[in-house]
Amino acid sequence: MNDEYYMREAIAQAQEASDRGEVPVGAVIVNSKGNIISRAGNSPISLLDPSAHAEILAIRQAATILGNYRLLDCSLYVTLEPCTMCAGAISAARLKRVVYGATDIKGGALESGVRFFETKFCNHKPLIQSGILAHDSSIILKKFFQIRRKKKKI
Repeated sequence: MNDEYYMREAIAQAQEASDRGEVPVGAVIVNSKGNIISRAGNSPISLLDPSAHAEILAIRQAATILGNYRLLDCSLYVTLEPCTMCAGAISAARLKRVVYGATDIKGGALESGVRFFETKFCNHKPLIQSGILAHDSSIILKKFFQIRRKKKKI
């Protein structure tokens, strides 16, 4: 298994979120043995929870499955660069690695925007790999918002 394999799994979660009318962002968490231990897609609308980003939901699931709020030897794969809220959760969970697809110029907080892990207030800094299947990740987002804009015009 490689980064592209896991990112394709995250993209499948993003597509499921899109099918539910949620912004298409998907995430999976993989343990040190290469097993996917949690999967999630964005769900703030359906859960009526502004914190129900794919990353947060995947972290919660993984912590429950592992019986530990620290995900020390785990990697997060997410289709879009995480926001500041998610970066905080990633740090608190002590994820070893974050791999993301598309860059989020407006809301991203890892390599765009506030660069959360570079602040002096951040107590855990995971390894970051960006751009894995970035085109595929961004296409699903672009299509989603194109359809949404067309519906508003009608």
